[in-house]
Amino acid sequence: MGGFFGVASKQNCNFDLFFGTDYHSHLGTRRAGMAVYGEQGFSKSIHSIENTQFRTKFEKELANLEGNYGIGCISDFEAQPILVRSHHGTFAITTVSKINNAEELAKEILEDGTHFFEMSNGEINPTELVASLINQKANLIEGIQYALEAIDGSLSLLILTPMGIYAARDKMGRTPVILGKKDGARCACFESYSFLNLEYQKDRELGPGEIVVFDENTCRTLVRPGSEMKICTFLWVYYGYPAASYEGVNVEEMRYNCGRLLAGRDNVEADIVAGVPDSGTAHAIGYANASGIPFSRPFVKYTPTWPRSFMPTIQTQRNLIAHMKLLAVHELIQGKRLLLIDDSIVRGTQMRETTEFLYESGAKEVHIRPACPPLLFGCKYLNFSRSSSEMELIGRVVINELEGGEVTDEVLQEYADPDSEKYEKMVEGIRKKLNFTSLRYHRLDDMLESVGIDPDKLCTYCWNGKE
Repeated sequence: MGGFFGVASKQNCNFDLFFGTDYHSHLGTRRAGMAVYGEQGFSKSIHSIENTQFRTKFEKELANLEGNYGIGCISDFEAQPILVRSHHGTFAITTVSKINNAEELAKEILEDGTHFFEMSNGEINPTELVASLINQKANLIEGIQYALEAIDGSLSLLILTPMGIYAARDKMGRTPVILGKKDGARCACFESYSFLNLEYQKDRELGPGEIVVFDENTCRTLVRPGSEMKICTFLWVYYGYPAASYEGVNVEEMRYNCGRLLAGRDNVEADIVAGVPDSGTAHAIGYANASGIPFSRPFVKYTPTWPRSFMPTIQTQRNLIAHMKLLAVHELIQGKRLLLIDDSIVRGTQMRETTEFLYESGAKEVHIRPACPPLLFGCKYLNFSRSSSEMELIGRVVINELEGGEVTDEVLQEYADPDSEKYEKMVEGIRKKLNFTSLRYHRLDDMLESVGIDPDKLCTYCWNGKE
């Protein structure tokens, strides 16, 4: 996916920018960058973080990035922030986006004689495309509005100018933008906790489609927020760091609620409850507290020499690396009936290997409880599991086997209904294929209750295909 951090300060902003950006490292694995504006004008730095951590790539050149205004990002795919010179003047831009109609938009822009630099994968840098859309209009405000409306998918952004920083949230609020402030400085970010240790206090969250501009002293709303919102529910289930909050709901608290409601519908007999590290841990604690089954850690993830970003793009290698990170605590596994909670099951390959790993380590039974419903639709709005096709989702694989080929959306809706016979057959098919002792998914209605805000404001497309 990706995350960003922007700061405007009376003092040199590089310290806050460096650490504020670093606090978003869990959201991206490929590229990172920072851009600042000061007395010497604009300067920027972009690095690959595929085999290392953000701090190790940027700390040596931090002193050269001097300025009062700055933006930084962590990205899964494109190099950013980028510097742009246009009729708006020079500005730097960073985005969190998924642009489904990129080719169509690029074609329209190319007809006006504009050109794009291709990335190494042959695609257009999405952030460059957004900048080109903004440049189609007479001023930045109109340009940002145009980009938000033109894009099919999602887009939130920060734009750094000599006069201040523009921040805009996706028109449907699918990703968050949070504002912070302290004496002599203001900031905007994706993760709400990223500024707390830098002595900022939360100001507020932008609403869907809202556009603001801020400097070190003030923040002005340029475009008021819309009333309709569809924020990604996966932010709480998986993406978000435990200390983060979105729409006033803390990630860790939501995951406790998830586990509690999972336990409320379960009657399995198990010796211990464990979370698949790391995102499944809070779900498991919630389950254990509600069920009375002891929480334990029968396996741990070894990360000191394994940066999260060290994850090959080839799926077989990804599975091997994921397996190598896990270390068994045999004394807590041998002869035990284990109940594991993970945030989700995507292809199922890693969960199957984890289960086999536990059997090989002496587990008597392995019961699996995903913290969200079966994934049946590829995400249209965030870069979630971008490397896999919709047809690789384990739920779709089993459905196609049961139905003898690809099915219509109408049939998929039957499989998405947790009270239907088709749903039960699908879950049993997944259980057999992945060699679990038992399998029970979190229900969609219970998961939405776990979040605790109006369900109409939550995006559930990947589970039920409803926009």
